[in-house]
Order: sequence, then C-alpha cells, then structure tokens
Amino acid sequence: MAVGGRPDPGTLEAAYRRGIFPWPHEGMPLLWFCPDPRFVLEPARMHLSRSLKKELRHGRFEVRADTAFSAVIRSCARKVRPEQGGGTWITPAMISGYTALHERGIAHSIEAWQGGHLVGGLYGVSLGAVFFGESMFADVSNASKVCLATLAANLSAWGFRLLDCQQTTEHLATFGAAEWPRARFLDALKRALDVPTRIGPWTLDLGPAEAAELWRAAPRGERRSGDREPAGLLV
Repeated sequence: MAVGGRPDPGTLEAAYRRGIFPWPHEGMPLLWFCPDPRFVLEPARMHLSRSLKKELRHGRFEVRADTAFSAVIRSCARKVRPEQGGGTWITPAMISGYTALHERGIAHSIEAWQGGHLVGGLYGVSLGAVFFGESMFADVSNASKVCLATLAANLSAWGFRLLDCQQTTEHLATFGAAEWPRARFLDALKRALDVPTRIGPWTLDLGPAEAAELWRAAPRGERRSGDREPAGLLV
C-alpha cells in the first residue's frame, strides 16, 4: 500500500486505523501492507482443541497483561523463524515505535509466566473493538497458545469484534481464523473503530482456567454475551 516513512507511534496508529500495518524487508524502504484476503479471528467464535482446553485448566502458566511489554517484543524479535530465513522483521525502529504505542496505552502484551520466569507471550495493538495481533513467542511448549486463548476469552468478554491475524497461517486457522475479503475487513474495521478504545495498561478479567470454561460453555460458532457491547465498555 505504501513505501517509506518510519514506524513512529503517530504513523503506526494512523496506519492501523486504515487497516494497514508495516512489514520491514531487509535492504528495502519500509513497506506497508493491507492484504487481500485478510486473516481474521472473531474472538467469540474461537475454536480450541481438547488438548488446549486441558492445558488451560491445568494451570501450568500464570497469564498477565502489560507487565513485561519490552521483554515480550524483544523475545519475539530474537525468535528464530525459518520461514523468514532465520531473520526478523522486528527491527530496533519497530521496537521503539510499538513501545511508544504501549506507553500511550494502545499496544499490549499478554505474557505466560512459569516459576517467576517469562516463558511465552504475544503483543499487538488495540483500537476500538479490534486487537491487531503482531507476533508471539514460546520458550515452553503451549505457552503462546495459552496466551492467545486467554486473550481471546477476555476480548470476547469485553465485546471486541475482531482479532486481526493479518496473513493466513495453518496454526491460526486451527483456532478458527478465516480469510475475509479486504473490503469486508475494512468495513468491519470502520464500524469497530466507532467503539471507544480500551486504554491500557490492561488487567485481565479471565485467566486460563476461566477461558477454558468460557469455551466449554458455548459451542463453536454460538454467540456469547461478549458479542454485544456491554454498558460502560472502555474500548
């Protein structure tokens, strides 16, 4: 969609409001994308495997929000990703830009802790009733999956409509994410941005065990109370 510029907080926020996100490529000016189709997960319609529900109930991880944003984004940057040639798109400039958004209260980290150590997490940007997922990491098996499921449960409870996954992956498809035509995504985004933004730092209302119960209580695809906008919603 565009070439050049810097990922400063003002530019990042303006881009996300238009459904655009940055994706640096080595040796090129900064590139900005708005894919067609767009890969989208509706939080209230998330699908969890039996094994992941069991993991959530088991309680191996403590899941927190916004207590270690810098550590999460830097851990994501360090993670070796063979599909990206072993490199990372999370450059120092990107870390600086998203950290500034975190300080503004609109970028958030969801963290898995075990024995007092950060072992997994994800981060993204929240505007209106949309969470734009950016990256995740796991140093312990299932840590990032537990973070994602716990995040989605809270988003559903808060009335969020979209969890933007950007591009299609088999991994996220197992959670119920689906390809949407860009026009459909942009229309839904416009309407979701009419909801006030839930400014951080966030505190999660539901932990992993409560998330497992939420998904157990309603069959896949069934609307939950979080599908409507609750009174007093701060998002």
